[in-house]
Amino acid sequence: MTVSVEQQERASGQGLGGEAQAPLLKALREAVGTTQVRADSDTRRRYAASTASRSTLPLAVVTPGCQAEVVALVKLAAQYRVALYPVSTGKNWGYGDACAVGAGQLIVDLSRMNRILSVDSELAYAVIEPGVTQQQLSDYLRTHKLPFWIDCTGAGPDTSFMGNILERGFGHSPYGNRLQHISGLQVVLANGEVLSTGFGHYPQARTTHLFPYGVGPYLDGLFTQSNFGIATRVGIWLMPKTACVNHFLCTVERHADIGAVIDALRPLRLDGTLRSILHIGNDLRVISGGRVFPREQAGRETRLPDALRGELRERAGIGAWAISGALYGSAAQVAAARAALKQALRGTAAKASFLSERKLRIGAALAALLGRSARGQRLRAQVGLGEALFAMNRGVPNGRFLAGAYWRRRGGLPAGFPQRANPALDQCGMLWVSPILPLRGADVMELHAMVDPIFKQYGFDLFVTFSMINERALGGVITVAYDKEDPAEVERAKLCYQNVFERVMAAGYIPYRVGNQSMSALDPHGDVYWQTVARIKQALDPDGLIAPGRYQPGFGR
Repeated sequence: MTVSVEQQERASGQGLGGEAQAPLLKALREAVGTTQVRADSDTRRRYAASTASRSTLPLAVVTPGCQAEVVALVKLAAQYRVALYPVSTGKNWGYGDACAVGAGQLIVDLSRMNRILSVDSELAYAVIEPGVTQQQLSDYLRTHKLPFWIDCTGAGPDTSFMGNILERGFGHSPYGNRLQHISGLQVVLANGEVLSTGFGHYPQARTTHLFPYGVGPYLDGLFTQSNFGIATRVGIWLMPKTACVNHFLCTVERHADIGAVIDALRPLRLDGTLRSILHIGNDLRVISGGRVFPREQAGRETRLPDALRGELRERAGIGAWAISGALYGSAAQVAAARAALKQALRGTAAKASFLSERKLRIGAALAALLGRSARGQRLRAQVGLGEALFAMNRGVPNGRFLAGAYWRRRGGLPAGFPQRANPALDQCGMLWVSPILPLRGADVMELHAMVDPIFKQYGFDLFVTFSMINERALGGVITVAYDKEDPAEVERAKLCYQNVFERVMAAGYIPYRVGNQSMSALDPHGDVYWQTVARIKQALDPDGLIAPGRYQPGFGR
């Protein structure tokens, strides 16, 4: 049963003004400063906002400014028996946003801890705090004229590196499998101790941020997708700039042909020709990057009618599927990779085009000459997509791809989008199911055929992307985009999501990360893996102080 924010607020006694919470609030303010503890209704509701229509009202929100203050908060949590829920910047769109798994937890917002502690210009790494955003680190490297790029995700410039890494998220570049490109975590444990992983616990260590494994058991993974501690520092590897970058786009006109194209590209991913993460998105992913659902043209339909979808596809100059990636290296290396890609795609239905900065400039000039003609609009859309992808593949974050979250929003894209876009506060409805597939065309076709009828049954457009997150696996992102202002549509969206989630789980396409609403459903068989996870939690956090319910199946039952 879903409990509304209003019901949660009534149950909590209309805020934290009562005598029971006064000592806790006083202690918190003494620890981090009066202005850094907020228990007013507006703040609590803002942190309860969620794209998932599953809001949990926090007890209060605390914004520590340094690791020592996080240690103090953990000790106060033990003293007052209150649960802490850490967020890096609270922008975990589609998976829970800034909401805790359960109501009444104390949100620890780490966004004030946003220092870039060091950057090594010889060995290409940075040491950062959890509040450091994609835009911040990208700007730092450019301002200081350092020859490195960051890896970007499409979640927007204001999102946290640490938050995405701890969720095992992925981006676009050769460093896009982000967890494989970190070394040296610092974590505040539930007893207030600070754990340094890898070689970091040796004061004299010289390679803490160079060799992640250290000596002894490798612990870093324990603090991803878990509730074992609060990460406060990470070493992140930076990608050296390359002499040449070519972006490529492949269009596939018919849905039936995408499987063969994926199979043709797999050897190039396996042998390292394709180093970046390739993204394979259906037409709606591209269409939604520049507009919201055309309600006036669609009439009473909540899905795009086939004819209108075809018209929008034609206007965007795309087919049923689009594949994007980038080639990095010297001019000779990029030329060789380009030739190999062309050869691999011969005999398939894919049409490949290669983008350089020069081509984008020429395309933009030609689009301006063509004006508002159909060809001009199509070329302008293609140039806009190319510019956004080109920027991201060179470490400049772009919010263009966050537009898909606004697809069913009645107010459309907010003024100034994508600057400071916040889908949760902007009343966007979005639920993500993210299964992992073998890197085979047959699996893509099977999964698509499995979920497409469910979307049709509940009246939603199927947004789907498959990304070659490593050499052997695809990461799927299946989106249910819905109108949060329509209660009936909200309920249909939840049913659609649940049906898709259960179907992919049953078929063996297990999600690589899940939203708060699905964490309790990750252990349907009571297996040894989750029993072991529970024993580790009991050992590290016997009182359940840190993020109870987070990746903790069966919590609350």
